[in-house]
Amino acid sequence: MKNSNYLYLQFADRIEKQIKSGVLNVGDKLPSIREVCAETGYSMSTVSKAYYEVESRSLIESRPQSGYYVSNTSSRIITEPSPSSPILKCANIDREDLIDQVYGNMTDKNITMLSLGFPSNELLPIAKLNKGMIQAMRDLPNSGTSYEQVQGNLNLRKEIARWSFTWGGSLTEKDIITMPGCTSAISHCLMTLTKPGDTIITESPAYFGILQLAKSLGLYIMELPTNMTTGIELDALKKALSSKKVKLCLLMSNFSNPSGSMMPAEHKIEVVRLMEFYNIPLIEDDIHGDLYFGSSRPTNCKTYDESGIVLCCSSVSKTLAPGYRVGWVSPGKFKKEILRNKIYHTLSSPTITHQVVGDFLKNGRYENHLRKIRQILHHNCNNYINTILESFPKGTKVSQPQGGFFLWIELDKNVDTAAFYHLAMQHNISIAPGRIFSFQDQFSNCMRLSFGLVWTNELRHSIQMLGRLLHR
Repeated sequence: MKNSNYLYLQFADRIEKQIKSGVLNVGDKLPSIREVCAETGYSMSTVSKAYYEVESRSLIESRPQSGYYVSNTSSRIITEPSPSSPILKCANIDREDLIDQVYGNMTDKNITMLSLGFPSNELLPIAKLNKGMIQAMRDLPNSGTSYEQVQGNLNLRKEIARWSFTWGGSLTEKDIITMPGCTSAISHCLMTLTKPGDTIITESPAYFGILQLAKSLGLYIMELPTNMTTGIELDALKKALSSKKVKLCLLMSNFSNPSGSMMPAEHKIEVVRLMEFYNIPLIEDDIHGDLYFGSSRPTNCKTYDESGIVLCCSSVSKTLAPGYRVGWVSPGKFKKEILRNKIYHTLSSPTITHQVVGDFLKNGRYENHLRKIRQILHHNCNNYINTILESFPKGTKVSQPQGGFFLWIELDKNVDTAAFYHLAMQHNISIAPGRIFSFQDQFSNCMRLSFGLVWTNELRHSIQMLGRLLHR
């Protein structure tokens, strides 16, 4: 991105250079947007985007009704978590009890849920969705009590297809099958393309829900080494695919859960090329793709799929309405098989909520909402990182995601985050211990924190409390 010729990026690079060379120091106030416009002749849009870009690099921070200042993190060297190094064999260490403990209290309002991976209700347009629900009951036959067609709500599929242009897609409504959530979409893909005893590839760490789902289907999971910034290691992927023991791949290319990694475009292109060469399907989970912090939405693997080998799954559960259970899959050349599997296992998606979301995607409402929630999440991410660097023990490693919901934190080797979870819960703070994100014996000193909550002094104090507990 830094090599781009866009004017705002050139201006952002100049600001970054001034900060790193010491011309601008921590706490210095930057000129206002109007002042910069008057001095340079740049448009307000250019300057605003430049400041936003520099803020996304954690170099400056905005203060309400005051302006932009050089942030504390600009003078710190943030050490990112180490790449994973799982043993290249299938393993299955039991994690169910720990997962049950962590997520058994997910609706308890007395607990600060740093463990949950979806947005706080305060960040969602609930009033607008409520109006949409009333309108949907008026518009739908039998007030929405009837089954949908198997492929899903036509209105919703048209809007999803139209939205695909944001990541470089050119889908039509015929290319999409709706599902009751992203996990449901992935489940249908796994059930369709695998049988018990097959081996699938995932990143490591990987979302525990996917690991447990694959295990419940009798599948073996081969976890591959993963960089916490750029995603799965391509050399390891090539080696695994060449063994001819793998049935399919399941990856999150954008803002992976839990690491927050994003595969560069050239890596996505290479992954698709490898899938096509070995004729191995790729199930892509792109549920966080719309939650980017930069100037444009990243592509996904489906962008580069010309043969139909990629089954791209997504949802609005992380952006708009978690409880509505609105998801979908663009199944490529596997459409007929996925539709048949949906008939057997689901038959129909929820009628009313899918109509509501289809309507909400129209007329720019979803785009406006995303713009707001992205800005909030970006600010939250920076606030979390600042507080962690100030409060946690020296040597703590923190990821620097460019989107999504999650921070991946690596602590001293002597810290067991499963035990630390119970200590934190004594103070009504819930974290996600690292070991639930792998079937192998790794990540015991890591944890995932979600920044999808509303930032408040109470939330800052909770993170500071975690730091104090770790210092003990």
